[in-house]
Amino acid sequence: MGKLARRGANVIVIVNDSLRADHVGCYGSAVRTPNIDRLAEEGTVFEQAYSENLPTLPCRTAWWTGQYLFTERGWQWLELFDYVLAEILWDRGVTSALVSDTYHMHKPVYNYGRGFDTVIWIRGQEYDPWIVDPETTVDLSRHRLRGDESDEMWRRRFEQYLRNVSWCKSEEDYFVARTFKAAMRWLDDVTRRQKENIFLWVDCFDPHEPWDPPEPYRSMYDPDYRGQELIDPVPGPVEGYMTPEELKHTMALYAGEVTMCDRWLGVFLEHLKELGIYDNSLIMFTSDHGEPFGEHGIVRKAQPWGYEELAHIPWIIRHPDGVGAGKRISAFVQPPDLLPTILDFLGITEELELPYLAPVRHRFPQDVAVREKRVALDGASLLPLMRGEVERIRDFAVTAHHGAQWVLRTEEWTFVDNLRGDRPSELYHRKTDPQEQNNLIESERDVADELELKLRRFADSVEKRR
Repeated sequence: MGKLARRGANVIVIVNDSLRADHVGCYGSAVRTPNIDRLAEEGTVFEQAYSENLPTLPCRTAWWTGQYLFTERGWQWLELFDYVLAEILWDRGVTSALVSDTYHMHKPVYNYGRGFDTVIWIRGQEYDPWIVDPETTVDLSRHRLRGDESDEMWRRRFEQYLRNVSWCKSEEDYFVARTFKAAMRWLDDVTRRQKENIFLWVDCFDPHEPWDPPEPYRSMYDPDYRGQELIDPVPGPVEGYMTPEELKHTMALYAGEVTMCDRWLGVFLEHLKELGIYDNSLIMFTSDHGEPFGEHGIVRKAQPWGYEELAHIPWIIRHPDGVGAGKRISAFVQPPDLLPTILDFLGITEELELPYLAPVRHRFPQDVAVREKRVALDGASLLPLMRGEVERIRDFAVTAHHGAQWVLRTEEWTFVDNLRGDRPSELYHRKTDPQEQNNLIESERDVADELELKLRRFADSVEKRR
């Protein structure tokens, strides 16, 4: 068993999928998120947290391995030689649980429950084939197809979602409430035996689409709207599909769902206090990515475009010793930093090595090679930033969709490398164009060339560390 230098503490990570940083109060939003904001007052707010490898599953791999993997893989399963966070902590005697309604993680081929003592899946989110009774009555009036070859697929998906929620009667039946309540029940059980050395990962799929919150959240941000509600618009171009009023209302539904998520986060944090584990827990709150609402002409993640509305994420850390309390840090941070931060907090400082020898079979059953695997971390602990010991841990952030697009952000510039060749490279001046609308690639070619070289050298360095 490995060493755990810091005992008597817990680590609790809360994820809200698809949460744009600009829809959180402490990031300057008018959307009401009082519980997130309260956590931010007690912790550290990272103002420039950017996704690394998108979307859902690649980001979780980055969180759990501490590695930049955008050059070598995208949406896929955990690899055999991935030494993931839950396994590292299990090998050091930490009691752990994953509680999630993110149904992509639940698909058996992906194996994203690996290493946890307890895994609790909340079924029925999005298009999860959970309630399959074809006799269940569904109302398609809140859905509009595009009138093309995608219609049949999206009709089936939306009908599946409506069957999954056909039984919901109150707010407590909705997914974010069910997920947090399941996490609280697990804590109720485990804290009867221990109040320390607990690792809990609560992975909420909301506010991911469909955007279907109950009242009062449904009418909270666009109360006078009387048109068709599109709670699950088909991904693609906005023009010719949604009117400005419809798009505004769908975004209001999203904002309402954010506020509902915040409410249940508050219920969960109060429960931690009632159980007596709030004050000895490192608490992280973050998201995997944001969500496009027409900023670059598309709704939902219809294209692998890592612009600001998709790449910029909230990230808040509350340290039980008050480290970084009330701080706002503008340095670039990324998902691969999560694992090193937790290991640093727990005092796990020895070199990581897979705790087993993995056999690799070749052509014949008797021809077996056994190799050891050391684990290289690409991310860095954020605790030195929180303590004020360093001003930054990197000079830029990289956001990618594997095989489709790489994006490099510096303090001044955003460079977009479209790898498929269907679009030319792009360059945006972040200081004057934070929403990345005015492409300066032609007038600032020297800047773009310099950033492209920096990006490709970084990608090469990542591959060489493997």
